[in-house]
Amino acid sequence: MLKRSFLLYDRGLNNEFDMTTLRYIHHDQLSESISCLDGLTSGDIVLMIESRSEFTRVKHHKKKIAFWISAMRHFADSLRKKGHEVLYHSLDHAQSADAFLPEISRIVQDKNMSEVVFTEPSDYLTLQKILSWKADVSVTVTMRPDNRFLCSQDEFKTWAGSKKQLRMEFFYREMRKRHAILMDKDQPIGGQWNFDSENRKPPKSGLTIPAPFSQPVDDISEQACRVANAEFPDHFGSVAPFYFAVTRAQALVALSSFIKQRLENFGHYQDAMIENEPWMYHSHISFYLNTGLLLPLECIRAAEHAYEHSGAPLNAVEGFIRQILGWREFVRGIYWLKMPDYAEENFLEAKRDLPAFYWTGATKMNCLKQCVTETHDHAYAHHIQRLMVLGNFALIAGLHPDAVNEWYHIVYADAYQWVELPNVTGMILFADGGFLGSKPYAASGAYINKMSDYCKNCHYNVKDKEGETACPFNYLYWDFLERNYDKLHKNQRMSMIYSTLRRMSPEKRKQIADDSQRFLEQLSMGDFD
Repeated sequence: MLKRSFLLYDRGLNNEFDMTTLRYIHHDQLSESISCLDGLTSGDIVLMIESRSEFTRVKHHKKKIAFWISAMRHFADSLRKKGHEVLYHSLDHAQSADAFLPEISRIVQDKNMSEVVFTEPSDYLTLQKILSWKADVSVTVTMRPDNRFLCSQDEFKTWAGSKKQLRMEFFYREMRKRHAILMDKDQPIGGQWNFDSENRKPPKSGLTIPAPFSQPVDDISEQACRVANAEFPDHFGSVAPFYFAVTRAQALVALSSFIKQRLENFGHYQDAMIENEPWMYHSHISFYLNTGLLLPLECIRAAEHAYEHSGAPLNAVEGFIRQILGWREFVRGIYWLKMPDYAEENFLEAKRDLPAFYWTGATKMNCLKQCVTETHDHAYAHHIQRLMVLGNFALIAGLHPDAVNEWYHIVYADAYQWVELPNVTGMILFADGGFLGSKPYAASGAYINKMSDYCKNCHYNVKDKEGETACPFNYLYWDFLERNYDKLHKNQRMSMIYSTLRRMSPEKRKQIADDSQRFLEQLSMGDFD
C-alpha cells in the first residue's frame, strides 16, 4: 500500500502526468466553478452521493433534504450534458447509507484511480474525517480551498490577528476596499459605510409585497419530494409547497427577481414582520449562495449595478451587500478561526431545555407561533424573526446553546454549521461572551410590537408589564438582566439599561422575579399553554 499524501490547499492540478482523478462533490458545493473541478478532463470521474448518514447526522427539515436531492440531481445532469462522467449514488443505491469516505475508498480500488480531489467541506467535523481518513487509499488525496467565498481562511486569520474581540463593521470596510464595492476611490459612496439607521422602519398598512420566487415542480423535484417524505417521515417540516430554484439558471432568475421586484423596499423594511407574510422584501437567495448555485460577487455586483443604472436606493443596496460581503464572510471567518472550541461556548451558563413549541408552534405567544409555523412550512424565516423573536426568547429564557444550535441547524434550508453556529452562539445567545457581538440582543415585547403586527392577535397584552396577562417577553427581559448581572453589568453598551434596573423599586423587581419564575416553571413542565 502506498502512503497517502494530503496536499492541502493546492490551487491547481499538476498536468505533467496523465492522471485518472476522482472528484468528489459535497451536497452544498453545486458550482461548476468549484475548485475541485478545476482542470476536469475527459478521463476523470465526478462522484456525488446522497448520503443517508449526512442527511441524518442532523435531522434536517424535510423540505431542505428535498431541495438538496433535487439540486444535486439537476447538477449531475448538467455535468453529464457537458460530456463529463458522473457517478451518482441516490438514496436507494446500496452504498448510499454508508459514510461517503468508505464508498470513495471502494471506488478508488475498483476503478484504479490515481487521485482523489476534494474542495474543503463547509463543516469542521467533515474536514476532520477527511484528514484522518484511515481507509486503504493508495492514491494522492488533494484538498483545495473553497473558492466560493471572498475572504480565505488565511486572510481572515491575518485580519483577526490577536484581537480579543472582532467587529463585523471594521471587517466589512476592509472587504469593501479590497473588492472595490460601492467605493469612490478610497471613500464609501454616499459618504458613509453603513446606512443601517435608515433600514429599521416598522411595517405600515397598505404595503404591496411581491409574491416570492417560485419554480414549477419538474419531474426531478417531484421525485425528490417523494423521497424526502418516504425516507425521512419523522423529520421536522413539510415538503409542500416546494418553491426552490434547483438549477443555476433558475437561481439567477431568483436573484434577478429580487433585484427588480423587492430590492427597492428591502432596506426600509428588512426588520419588519407582518402576520402571514413570511417573505417580506427579503432576497431568499441564501439557499442558493450556500449550495453554490449562486456566487457572492455576482449577487453583490447585481445590486451595485441596480444602484448605478436603475435607481435602486443606496440604503437598500448597501444593506443587502453588507449581509453578503460583510456578515456572511465574517461569520464563516469566525467559524473556522474558533472551531472546534466554539461549539462548546456557554458564557451565560444557560441550561434550560428547548420548549416543545419550537417544534409544534403550540404557544399563546403569537409572535413565536407565527415564526415557528412559517419555519415549519417554508424552512425559512427572515433574519429578524430568527434573531429578535425566536432567538430573543431563547436568550432571555436561558435555553442551552446546544439545543438552540441544533434547532436552527435542523429547521432552515440555508443552515449549515459554518453559518448557523456563529449566528446562534455569538449573535443570538451571546454564548461566546462578546467575541462576535458587542452586547446581547435581548429585547422586551415593545420591540416586537414596534416592528410587527403580531401583538394585535396575541393572548398576552404587550403593554402589561406584570401579572399573568403580561407579555412574557416583558418580565423575562428584566429577569435575564438580573440573572446575568455579574457577567453583563460591566458591559459599556449595557450600562444605561442596568442603571434603569437599579432604579426599580424592590417590589417591582420582586414582581419581575415572581412572574418569571412562574412562567419558566410552567415552560419546563410544558403546561403553560
